[in-house]
Amino acid sequence: MATFLTSAADARGLLSPGKPLIAVCGKSNVGKSSFINLLAGQKGLARTSAEPGRTRLVNYFDFGAFVLADLPGYGYARVSQAEKARWAALLDAFFAKGNVAHVFSLLDIRHEPTSDDKLMVEYLYRTRTPFTVVATKADKLGKTRLKEAARRLAAACGTGEGNVIPVSAVNGRGREEVLARIAQVCAAPCAPAEEENDTGEDT
Repeated sequence: MATFLTSAADARGLLSPGKPLIAVCGKSNVGKSSFINLLAGQKGLARTSAEPGRTRLVNYFDFGAFVLADLPGYGYARVSQAEKARWAALLDAFFAKGNVAHVFSLLDIRHEPTSDDKLMVEYLYRTRTPFTVVATKADKLGKTRLKEAARRLAAACGTGEGNVIPVSAVNGRGREEVLARIAQVCAAPCAPAEEENDTGEDT
């Protein structure tokens, strides 16, 4: 059973767990909390909200074999510039620790990636951080449109189609694929980031 560990408001509170650290990032209201609850098989582990921009801390959860970090959502216009700058500094400090085994970058499968989405993916490439694109809200599209939408996201992110996993917190689609990816990460937490991020995919 997954459990909440702690929240970090600044660099001093960031953790260096003795197990693989996997992060979840995405714009405000993309479904990060629902995704975390889906992985855990627990409805109330991460708090969901109808109001975007509620995750303002790095929230850590212990999943047993790994620790999951829920990063602050980006791209919410109603947040002050000072708050945005604080979030950016917190994210920089988080990745600067260099102990992130993998990142799940959440994108809404119904839409083209926003400029903020693209900046986040570019940041992951630049820092050589292994990542997988999780295409949320897959239940909103029919089967015929789903594959094309995933292909579009892969092209926009400069990664392979196999590195995009359509997921739905409503019907559970994609959960097993994500858990399989996590199992790969946990089995080889020290895999060279340079090799993994040449294509944006894990091997």
